[in-house]
Amino acid sequence: MVSLLELFHAQGWSLTYACTAAESEHCYPFEGLSIKAKKIAVNDSAFDQMITELSPDIVLYDRFMVEEQFSWRVEKQCPTALTILETSDLHSLRSARQGALKLERDYCESDLVNDVAYREIASIQRTDLSLIISNYEMHLLTSFFKIDGALIHYFPFIVDPEISKQHRSVWPGYEQRQGFMSIGNFKHAPNWDCVQYLKQTIWPLIRQQLPSAELFVYGAYPPAKAMQLNKPADGFYIKGRADDAKQVMQAARVCLAPLRFGAGLKGKLLEAMEFGTPSVTSTIGAEGMHHELPWNGEVTDEPDGFAKAAVSLHEDKLSWQEAQTKGSDILRKCFAPDVFETALIAKIIRLKETLGEHRLQNFRGGMLKHHLLKSTKYMSLWIEQKNKQSE
Repeated sequence: MVSLLELFHAQGWSLTYACTAAESEHCYPFEGLSIKAKKIAVNDSAFDQMITELSPDIVLYDRFMVEEQFSWRVEKQCPTALTILETSDLHSLRSARQGALKLERDYCESDLVNDVAYREIASIQRTDLSLIISNYEMHLLTSFFKIDGALIHYFPFIVDPEISKQHRSVWPGYEQRQGFMSIGNFKHAPNWDCVQYLKQTIWPLIRQQLPSAELFVYGAYPPAKAMQLNKPADGFYIKGRADDAKQVMQAARVCLAPLRFGAGLKGKLLEAMEFGTPSVTSTIGAEGMHHELPWNGEVTDEPDGFAKAAVSLHEDKLSWQEAQTKGSDILRKCFAPDVFETALIAKIIRLKETLGEHRLQNFRGGMLKHHLLKSTKYMSLWIEQKNKQSE
């Protein structure tokens, strides 16, 4: 989302960011991009007046849940606005994998047909353009869900090569680093599962080979049950939110991310490459991130193999340095802005100019908009009236 805001700002576009969430001390500094911030609420007709006064040319929804809540209001008040959905990752894919993991089996195509998928795919169909972060998910949408390619656009994480080059020039060396680290918001289910899997399965195997090794786990919003996993005697530390991800990433020699379910691209693994920290991860962790280029470390799903790879990378300086180089290659070839940013802006401008024709080719989307207006609209209005009566 930040990359998109920065890209749109670079075009000279006037930006307004409307959000239902409460502000916190960690909010993105919108004023740096001259972004107007507005507080909005669900099931509140005040949004109608606000969006009418703004009369935007383009409306961007942050994930399908937001599109469900607000798209019918946007459609009613600003019918000619181009709508874009930022998916972040396919929540339906994540849900399918999580359900299969609970059953202790690999996920299959039938798992993809779930309640989340019905909502998410409907949202993609209703929206003029959906941004997909993973090429794996692009293929899944067109091959399994039969989404028209004109409705989706591949836009991964973006890494400025000049900034990446600056990072490389000040990377701490092998001898300056020590131990292992893992990072991820504890409210994100795949991350919490990853921490438990590390503690119960992976870390004991690593400690058998490196008895004095230490693992530092960082992440915002750690619950009490997570803090109970903090065991300094075992070299396993739960540290909570990291004030500076770069600092904690570069203090470690190896990043561990044995993700067992999830979707999209993994920001933690991208940052590991940016900050010169080789990583060991799972197939799901590396999915869509390296386009068959050699990984900056090791990819394995088997616990013993994972532990062996982690120890080898931590102890072998030459392999560690080679992994750093592989990470730089991935950043340069898979996440540089040149192709992706130019293509996205061109696509948005073209769609804006041909919006009527584009929508005419998307009958399913029009049909789903019709039904959303009939269902979500009246449910929202009912909730709004109920809230007024209880005040």
